Parts: sequence; C-alpha cells; structure tokens
Amino acid sequence: MRQRKEQAFQREVESEPPSLPRVRLAETDRLEAFSDGVFSITITLLVVEIVRPEHEAGHLLNKLLDQWPNYVAFLASFCYVGVIWLNHHAVFSRVRYCDRMLHLANLFLLLTSALIPFPTALLSFALQHGNLFDAQVAEAVYALIGGLMCLAWLLLFHVLTIHPYLLQKDINPGFFPKERVRAWIGIALYVIAGLMGWFWSPLLALAIYLSLPIFYGITYEGLSETRLSLIKRGR
Repeated sequence: MRQRKEQAFQREVESEPPSLPRVRLAETDRLEAFSDGVFSITITLLVVEIVRPEHEAGHLLNKLLDQWPNYVAFLASFCYVGVIWLNHHAVFSRVRYCDRMLHLANLFLLLTSALIPFPTALLSFALQHGNLFDAQVAEAVYALIGGLMCLAWLLLFHVLTIHPYLLQKDINPGFFPKERVRAWIGIALYVIAGLMGWFWSPLLALAIYLSLPIFYGITYEGLSETRLSLIKRGR
C-alpha cells in the first residue's frame, strides 16, 4: 500500500511542469505527524510542573491556593502550545511538498516551541516567591525563548516565500511574504517586553507575553484570513 502511494507521488512530481525545480521533494505526512507528536508530548508534560504540595493536616486548601502561579503557568503554556499547533496546522494545510530547507526550519520551530513551558514555569516561580531580580531574570529568559520562536516562524515563512513550488496549487504566492509581518511583530514585542521587564516592571512585560498568544490565536489562519478581514473582503 505504501509502495503504491510512493509511486503515485513520484508520478505526480514527474508530471509537474518544467518550472518545478529538480530537488528532492517529499509529502508532508511524516513531517506533520512528527510535529503533532512533539506538540502533544509538550502539552502532556506541562502537568508535571503542578506538584502535590507538602502540607500539615488541615492546611491543604491554603497550600493549593498558594500555588496559583503554577496553575496560571500551566494554563498559559497549554493555550500557547495549542495556538502554536493551530498556526502550524494552518500553514501546512497550504503546503503540498517538503524539501530539506523546510524540514530544517520546521525542526527549529519545534525546538523553540517545546521550550516555551520552561520559561513560563520560571516566571511563575519567580513571581510566586516575590524576588524582583529573579523575576527580571525569568522574564528575560521568557523574552529570549519567545523571540527565538518568532524567529523560527519567520524562517519558516521565508522558506515558503522563496520556494513557492512547495505550496498547494490554489495558494496565492503572496500569502507567506505577508505572514512574515506576523513573525516580525512577535520578535519586536518580545524585545520590547524583555527590556520593559528588566528596566521597569516584570508585570507589564507579563501583560505583553499574555497578549501575544491571543494575537496569534486570532490570526492563526493568516493576517489576510481573519474573520474580520474576510467580512471586509465580502463587502
């Protein structure tokens, strides 16, 4: 069955017009399955950060309430990884083939995405224990890893921009060049939040960190494919 599928895929590639570069192409099935596995494992391991508190008899409720930053960190990380998965799914629904550069860009994206729970846990721990310098260090680490993740998206969008032959036939070649704007917005805001948290207030930086997943959740189908933009286009 798999052999017939590979043969059909090879015939499809060979039947493409001469404009298709003679590079080693592959279907996206394995890349998407591997990526989904990384995202699911990352989300599953988040609950490890929520530990059973040591407590004296009759004080369990107080100890559970004292751990509120851990619950917020878990929810934030879960939602952020979920938003990343939505964006990843939306991107590869527009991709027909993969080449080596796209595989490498995707691996870089998975690396940075899998790291997101780590600075989230650091930040929740630092805020829970109230030390200003620790909070500054934690938010700087968060800004660094968040910025690297946006850089990974920028690289992914750039590969799909310069390799339009990887896209589905009905995808506008101008779609992914516009998507690079979304990545640049994230990089800029993480830099601003990092500087703001270090020199001014970690809580203000935290507000930016929480707003970015909301932005990427709203625009996961692309800046030109949000519900608002589609309504305007319909008019």
